[in-house]
Amino acid sequence: LYMAYPAAVIPVWFEIPIAIVLGLLVYRKGLNALWPSIIAVIIMYITVYIGVKIPVDFQALFPLKPTTILIIWIVIIFVLQSWLASSLPVWLLLQPRDFINSHQLIIAMALLGLGVLVAHPVVVAQPIEPSPVGAPPIWPFLFIIVACGAISGFHSLVSSGTSSKQCRTEKDSLFIGYGSMLMEATLATLVIAAVAAGIGMGLETSDGQMLTGVAAFRHHYTDWAAADGLSAKLNAFVTGASNMICAIRVGDYTIERSFAMTVMAVFIVSFAGTTVDTATRIQRYVIVELGNALKLKFLTRRQLATVLAVLTACALAFYDRKNPGTGAMVLWPLFGCLNQLLAGLALLVVTIFLARRRINCLYTLIPMIFMIFMTGWAMIAKIGDFHSKGNTLLLTIAIIVFVLEIWMIIEGALVFRQVYLSRKSA
Repeated sequence: LYMAYPAAVIPVWFEIPIAIVLGLLVYRKGLNALWPSIIAVIIMYITVYIGVKIPVDFQALFPLKPTTILIIWIVIIFVLQSWLASSLPVWLLLQPRDFINSHQLIIAMALLGLGVLVAHPVVVAQPIEPSPVGAPPIWPFLFIIVACGAISGFHSLVSSGTSSKQCRTEKDSLFIGYGSMLMEATLATLVIAAVAAGIGMGLETSDGQMLTGVAAFRHHYTDWAAADGLSAKLNAFVTGASNMICAIRVGDYTIERSFAMTVMAVFIVSFAGTTVDTATRIQRYVIVELGNALKLKFLTRRQLATVLAVLTACALAFYDRKNPGTGAMVLWPLFGCLNQLLAGLALLVVTIFLARRRINCLYTLIPMIFMIFMTGWAMIAKIGDFHSKGNTLLLTIAIIVFVLEIWMIIEGALVFRQVYLSRKSA
């Protein structure tokens, strides 16, 4: 992301000291979080302007190979964002940075919504393409691709480790959980508008040619492989979103395209950064819990657990010797399935919780059955695909995950049986 959007480097890295100062003002000086966080996000957008004028492009600054630059960026991210950020107290960096990111989210969504109303972009994507070249079948992968825009397993996992520690009262969790999913669903709708319509307002190709309309969409989405991968997906969103934002006018003033693209890039990278922090923190929690369960006291030490979490992630990043630094992307084909599987298992846990307390659990039972069925179906298809391609790593991981899924279903069924028998005997 830093290599693709060098203008985003300065604002994203300046967000860390800005967030730390914000955390100190709120939790040490006792200031209300609202106005300091608004001022913080204003400073962030000043750094965005600076980033547009002074992009940090290592490849232009140093005569290094792209692979070497990628390795340098990964090491910096692991040291500063993974280890340092996840080691600091939640109130000092993670929470105040999320204060800033929440304002960024609202501003980005407001700009996108206003851009849709002003630009009236024409949908250039085909309403339905039953058999795209190289694409998996629409069933069940439609429910895997939508991912967090519909239901997020990763967020349900995060809520147990970080969100629960930030709730002022238990009642706030309803507003936070349900409200955040409504917000994410709205964002998903705006993203679809950006990639299905906004991209048609203008797409610059690698050779400098500017395409519009259906030609722009088909150039990016010529087939499944052309739009596959994280970078291709992000580029489509940033391009489409900036097109819609640039349509906004205030008198004779319009937003510069470079600034609009940087705002969207910073928005994405900022959330990616806090995701890295949160994921590393959760990994540390898991290692500590394993240490407690296995009576291994050395694993319960915070710094050692954090180092182990970072080192395992680093080992994965450099897994591919031919393309060092990109190894973690080998797991990308499993992201959708694993995310939605976590969502199904989270619904399973909630359903069992409600059943044990004799509360009507149909509200979670029905979507849980649907989610687990669709995810299991997709996982079986993925296992067959990985087997045919000889992808041993993903095949092994997929089989292990599928076995764990079946195990969880059986455990859940046994618990339901116990609840039913206890009710019958009562």
